[in-house]
Amino acid sequence: MPRLNVKAHSIIAAAAASVLLTTASPAHASVIWDGNPALGTKVFGTTLCDSPGSVTVGNWNDGHGSFFRFDKPAGSTSRCEGHNVRMPNGQEYAWQSNKTYWFGWDSMTKTGDTGCVFQWKSNGTNDQHSQNYPVIMKVEGGLLKAWYVATGEEWISIGSTPWSAGEWHSIQLGITTSSSGSGTLDVYKDGVKFASRSNARTWDDLGNKPRWGTYFGTDNTKASINWVAGLKLGTTRADVL
Repeated sequence: MPRLNVKAHSIIAAAAASVLLTTASPAHASVIWDGNPALGTKVFGTTLCDSPGSVTVGNWNDGHGSFFRFDKPAGSTSRCEGHNVRMPNGQEYAWQSNKTYWFGWDSMTKTGDTGCVFQWKSNGTNDQHSQNYPVIMKVEGGLLKAWYVATGEEWISIGSTPWSAGEWHSIQLGITTSSSGSGTLDVYKDGVKFASRSNARTWDDLGNKPRWGTYFGTDNTKASINWVAGLKLGTTRADVL
């Protein structure tokens, strides 16, 4: 048998190493949308913030990076939210039924009574939808609370966890969309799952979109501020960590 020269040995060794790396390396995360605050509020479909509230971008240069500041002043009972996601091509994302979506973000609130901080909001108004918001998350009473809201405005608590105002918390929310009632929900805070639901109707008559910010609240005597950073959308939790 002819002997291989040094060059041939090197080529074979390099090819083997390449195959090993290809088979051993984990799949890369697939991020559908990166809501980087440094890009400004154009990453949302729109902002819904009644005057004198505001949605602004800031950075404290503390290593955490840029963030959105959703500010609802004291005395206000309205909302200050970022509505839906806008893709780099300028189009709003086309949500679908029978799909699994994962949202990830960091949040810090001024108080432990910030009110609604996330909605999986149904499209349409009044009699155009059967569920106004199938998924709701609130910060109230020093807790982060999650609900599944079924048809007929039936609020079903699916979990809660302690919430420290003035500290950043990491959140991941998974929604499998279904109009037939076979949807699922999973919510993590700081790496721990605290809420889940199966057999849920998570896709309304005209579809749904996400909203982040602050809405209503149990203590309107204080300004309600929700700082949000690291917004991402993917199809697995690993995509949005």
